[in-house]
Amino acid sequence: MSMIALSPEELTKLIADLNRLARNIWWTWNQGAQEIFHELSPRCWQNLYHNAVAVLREVSDYELRVRLQDEEFARRVRQVLQDFDAYLADKETWGRQHAPALSQHPVAYFSAEFGFHETLPIAAGGLGILAGDHAKSASDLDIGFIGISLFYREGYFQQQINQDNWQTEYYTLLNPDNLPLEPVLDARGQPLVCVVEIELTDVYFQVWRVNVGRAVVYLLDSNRPENPQHHRDLTRRVYGGDNTMRIMQEVLLGVGGVRLLRALGVQPSVFHMNEGHAAFLTLELVREKLAAGRPFADAVAKTREQCIFTTHTPVEAGHDRFNQDLMGYALRKLMGQLKISLETLMGLGRVNPADDAESFCMTVLGLKLSRAANGVSELHGRVSRQMWHALWPDKPVDQVPIGHITNGIHLTGWMKGPVRKFWQRKLSGAGGLPDPLASDSTSFWKPGHNISLEREFNSTGFWQKVADPEFLSDEELWALRYKLRRELIEFARRRLEQHVSQPDFIAFDQLLQPDALTIGFARRFATYKRAPLIFDQFDNIVKLIRDRRQPVQFIFAGKAHPRDDDGKRYIQRIIHLSKFSDLKGHLVFIENYDIHVARQMASGCDVWLNNPRRPLEASGTSGQKAGCHGCLNLSIMDGWWREGFDGTNGFAIGTDNHPDSIEEQDRLDSANLFKALTEEVIPAFYNRDDRGIPRQWLQLIRRAMVTLVPQYNTWRMVQEYTRKYYLPPQTGK
Repeated sequence: MSMIALSPEELTKLIADLNRLARNIWWTWNQGAQEIFHELSPRCWQNLYHNAVAVLREVSDYELRVRLQDEEFARRVRQVLQDFDAYLADKETWGRQHAPALSQHPVAYFSAEFGFHETLPIAAGGLGILAGDHAKSASDLDIGFIGISLFYREGYFQQQINQDNWQTEYYTLLNPDNLPLEPVLDARGQPLVCVVEIELTDVYFQVWRVNVGRAVVYLLDSNRPENPQHHRDLTRRVYGGDNTMRIMQEVLLGVGGVRLLRALGVQPSVFHMNEGHAAFLTLELVREKLAAGRPFADAVAKTREQCIFTTHTPVEAGHDRFNQDLMGYALRKLMGQLKISLETLMGLGRVNPADDAESFCMTVLGLKLSRAANGVSELHGRVSRQMWHALWPDKPVDQVPIGHITNGIHLTGWMKGPVRKFWQRKLSGAGGLPDPLASDSTSFWKPGHNISLEREFNSTGFWQKVADPEFLSDEELWALRYKLRRELIEFARRRLEQHVSQPDFIAFDQLLQPDALTIGFARRFATYKRAPLIFDQFDNIVKLIRDRRQPVQFIFAGKAHPRDDDGKRYIQRIIHLSKFSDLKGHLVFIENYDIHVARQMASGCDVWLNNPRRPLEASGTSGQKAGCHGCLNLSIMDGWWREGFDGTNGFAIGTDNHPDSIEEQDRLDSANLFKALTEEVIPAFYNRDDRGIPRQWLQLIRRAMVTLVPQYNTWRMVQEYTRKYYLPPQTGK
């Protein structure tokens, strides 16, 4: 080991900079940074959810100073810190070219959950993952962006499966000192405290800041000594409690979020509501204008000019609704500040303001008080226009003002480490690459130009090269797929070993086959997603897994909402099949689904299965994480896959329509799923040449990479939001 003598001052600065890096989650999408933290304490990294802050708290100052005397390690630390600072200081960004106004007046993006990384488990599902990826790409593109959410001190639940194969839940207390957070302080260096009125009570909240590269997300925390316990518990759990708890959380998020921005001196260019949970922010904006002397109708109109709204669900139960008594109870003081009656307030959240029997709907409030609204795929936009047509009865359905922007994923955040390294090696020998900032994405970078991996991986040019066997041979691609499948199988074995007794170790060590076609299903276990659909053809599936020439195996993961017993029954059924049926050894369920498990599965599976009941999957993004890893989609023609599938880049279950009858749809989809699996997927995977290479399968992978990866990502999505909705209407392009 080469040793150098760094001065105490140099060591102090390196350590301070490492701590600064640990509290900016940019490291969650930078491989070099993750490797440094892993190397400092592999066990802590593994056991504490890959948490850079926790690693630095584990390693003493003295140990860190000694470790940094290793010349090679210190060199890599300096390189990562240089990359981090260069990222923050970069002036040649898409945002500076196309949306400079947002740097002074940022987007205020409100979401009840943000899913950044397994380190910070404050998201329940796809809505939060989308919000986290949105923030990361806003940072990469360098558009002014401030996120607003809540700090749930017990996060989302941890999943355990009991002896009856039934999901049970437990919660763990999150320690802010051990997380990539920092407190927001006032001018005196004390925690900044703001207040919001709920019922007739002042509820105080403090704030935590999450640094997301160049972007920032603020998390409101009501766990203050000034508050009674039931108000302290507003920020205890994600979507915890009953409807009374929910409405109070949403007042804190919407009204409190606006008040925080005012306390920070931030004047957003636009308020973006990510689902209806945040729609009460519109009432606070109206209140501000009334306090400035504007009449109510004018205040509502001016508020509408400031807001945009994204709806995420075509499922009726997904839209928060509150009855009149609860509205009057929770918003009593705010209603007095608005100087309006309860009937007027209720009217803002009703399709028909005069219908006393209609409850208050947060989605209706968001739609009524926004200048623009969108769904999250083309089909979802169409469904949303039909769903909310009654709000615009004078317009034909196709002219209802709800557009669409199809969701994406933050590509480098979801790219598994070995895959990121693989593509980096290919990039290093690739020569010039197209400039994704150019309008036509065809001009090439000059030699020596410092381009970021985010730009390269999100460019169409790089993925077009993947289709060229001279750039990437079939043998290389197939070797990568084998490596990733092996890593997933060994990951699954390790996870299962944690939950069985020692005598079962050898059995689990033999679980799953590295040579078998591996099909994955991992997502929220909402019933409309129909997790067990594949097993409706149980006897036929058993025949498939027993075929020694063309074996098939399944890996499942996911959580059901704590109050969703039907979803829990789906989990119970799948686990029961994995233990007590002929599928034993060929079907596994991985417990406690989180971002880390999702990344392992999207990279290691050969096929990503998605079979929601159409058209209830608004967009879906889990399958978008598969493409860069060489995993192919097998999906119902719903959400994003309906737009992405072109017949050459994966597999469709059925056609671009569906029966009206749920029973008929389930029967038909089950048959079509088995047909696609046996007539398309399995033959393509096992069609090998004399060298054992599945050329047809690898061509499908190449096509998926070319057609899907550079399109279905948040790099594209955030640009689209910026052009369509974030820039002032008079200057939008």
